[in-house]
Amino acid sequence: VQLRFGPMEETKDPLVVGRVNQARILPQWLLQLLMLFLFLCFTFPLASIYMIKHFGFQSLVNPSLQPCKNEESINLEPWIKPPSKMLHTMSDKELFRRASLASRIKEYPFKRVPKIAFMFLTKGQLPFAPLWERFFKGQERLYSIYIHSLPPFRADYPPSSVFYKRQIPSQVAEWGEISITDAERRLLANALLDISNEWFVLLSESCIPFYNFTVIYNYIVRSNYSFVNAFDDPGPHGRGRYNNNMEPEVNITQWRKGSQWFEVNRKLALYIVEDTKFYPKFAKFCKPACYADEHYFATMLTIQAPNLLANRSITWVDWSRGGAHPVMFGKTDITEGLMKRMLEGDICSYNDRNTSMCFLFARKFAPSALEPLLLLAPKYLGF
Repeated sequence: VQLRFGPMEETKDPLVVGRVNQARILPQWLLQLLMLFLFLCFTFPLASIYMIKHFGFQSLVNPSLQPCKNEESINLEPWIKPPSKMLHTMSDKELFRRASLASRIKEYPFKRVPKIAFMFLTKGQLPFAPLWERFFKGQERLYSIYIHSLPPFRADYPPSSVFYKRQIPSQVAEWGEISITDAERRLLANALLDISNEWFVLLSESCIPFYNFTVIYNYIVRSNYSFVNAFDDPGPHGRGRYNNNMEPEVNITQWRKGSQWFEVNRKLALYIVEDTKFYPKFAKFCKPACYADEHYFATMLTIQAPNLLANRSITWVDWSRGGAHPVMFGKTDITEGLMKRMLEGDICSYNDRNTSMCFLFARKFAPSALEPLLLLAPKYLGF
């Protein structure tokens, strides 16, 4: 067998020629894809730079997100800053729920100056406003004021007054009815909206302060107890007002009576505003001759926090004439003898020690008593 080798001849097979051409020329669809890729590589960085420059980085991550224009929604200011206006449109239910949203952490992440909330439950104008103006002067950082008055009364205090625009949304409150208790809870709830309020004092339009602001502030701040008068009265005006329908929430051995005028700390104020267990019972079964304002707070707080109560009031009242209401002092009653009698002669417990300084406020005074009180205040009240 003879083998022959020679130069390979160029093929003329059309199939082979087509395959060679495919290896050398890119298809049209691939060229279009490559051009699109190059276009995107060029335009995307330019578009990104434009969006970051004009809308911020969030626009690049998610174009639907816009820069937050209201910084209050992402910081503590709405919780720290007290409401700028006393008048609002919240119902009692909404108000109590909002007031109950309080921090249980004892330490605050900001410098907090604790204040006393002075809550005035009134029928109308405050006749002793000039005396209170003198009392509050220069102490703006340490107090706040709230006024609940009978509608449709609208106060007309001048802008320079400490009472200017301090009236809260109010409802009718009738003596002896549960509506008085509602008004007191309403005052507490509004005052709780200011996170700086640590102590809460309930007063009436016929109340006056016994000492200057510094003395009263230090007395309340340094106390280990809240001044709520609560005692077991076995007579007809105590246990005699108890209704068996109060059970099982309140039995007769837990039934207490006390003064309407109180001082509570923030913890007890929250107990009162949050309460949905005891209040419905009082609203339904404590009606005249059972007076809820004399029994609800004393009973509920004795059950909830007995160790936090001083079991006495810091508001001086004269019941020497008997009857359903205390003595009302008018212009001719305001003498140096009365001032001495109010300020002296009592012994009570303060932080588990005896003291002769038992009362910080006094009532009941008629509007005509203002002038002589202003004259005697520097000598006897210290302001």
